[in-house]
Amino acid sequence: MQPRLIATDLDGTLLDDEQSVSPRTVAAVRAAVAVGIEFVLVTARPPRTVAAIAEQLGGPVTALCGNGTILAEFGTSPDGRGTVVPGADGDRGTGIDGSGETTLIHSFPATEAIAIVDELRPAAPEAGFALETGFEVYFETAFRIGSVTDQRRILTDNLTGIAPQMPSIVKVLARSAERSADAMVKLALGVLTVDAEVSHSGGRGLLEIAPRGASKASALAWLCERRGIAADEVAAFGDMPNDLPMLRWAGLGHAMENAHPDVLAAADHVVGHHARDGVALAIEALLG
Repeated sequence: MQPRLIATDLDGTLLDDEQSVSPRTVAAVRAAVAVGIEFVLVTARPPRTVAAIAEQLGGPVTALCGNGTILAEFGTSPDGRGTVVPGADGDRGTGIDGSGETTLIHSFPATEAIAIVDELRPAAPEAGFALETGFEVYFETAFRIGSVTDQRRILTDNLTGIAPQMPSIVKVLARSAERSADAMVKLALGVLTVDAEVSHSGGRGLLEIAPRGASKASALAWLCERRGIAADEVAAFGDMPNDLPMLRWAGLGHAMENAHPDVLAAADHVVGHHARDGVALAIEALLG
């Protein structure tokens, strides 16, 4: 039975090693959409770094970004791009150039984001911290922003001091060169008293913390309720621990061949490697 909605992670799942969408994947996605299946990107990325991927896929594209904190809808304007300008939770906004449409689903009060940093810093003194607003990312020198091209980043030596002036905070990030991402999650779970969602998406030593209640699963459930789609009508794809809630919630949870061991153990099915069109092959099979 074909699903009514296909939800997929990006990095390590839909994208190849060049962080691009292969022609076969584009064709598979378009074939699914052509028979009435909704296709949704569900990613830890902020909308501004999803816009180019949405453009590769073509047509209107729905994305749940920031580990379930932001809904971004691309292709709703002539240029097909959009970058979030956050407002209050649940508010609708537009891109900075008037393109795209976004809805903020969850955000941190500044006091909670500051408390998370203050609690983690003594436990991981080598780590650098960053705060993602959905519009831009504020980061310390020690965070070392990484290799992803993203011009909307702001270096600061007073991260927690300026947090109250940020329009919203959707993720607290911590990066350690001395610990694995799994180790950072374990550390955070042991020291944090703030009620928040702790996970990682595979980056070396990168810890991602979202507001309580925010996850890929909760955002997907929220979207599906608006669409009148039940969990058992959803097929989902992922590779990292932050995908686990979504894969468990969906009627069919698919792990990539290259997935984290916890994801491989929890999934209903294992599909091909992300660099060898694993999602495309699975979609083709779902379409029969």
